[in-house]
Amino acid sequence: MKLQELFELAQADSKNLPERPDNLTLLKIYALYKQAGSGDATGEQPAMTDFVARAKWDAWHQLAGLSKDDAMQQYVDLVNDLKAG
Repeated sequence: MKLQELFELAQADSKNLPERPDNLTLLKIYALYKQAGSGDATGEQPAMTDFVARAKWDAWHQLAGLSKDDAMQQYVDLVNDLKAG
């Protein structure tokens, strides 16, 4: 399978994990997904009072410079690890 196909399969698998990941892992999944799809974080950093948006943007911003292919591979690996339990 090509990396793009594995990535799409991992996206579907992420919705059916055996148990809900902790918040830090969810942020990592989100950030890798965004980096794989959109590249480096764009736009203004959300205000501190918008906790969820700020946490998501910060997690994504920390991946700046990571290639889309590397982000896809890390996403696939992380979801597969979570599926395995």
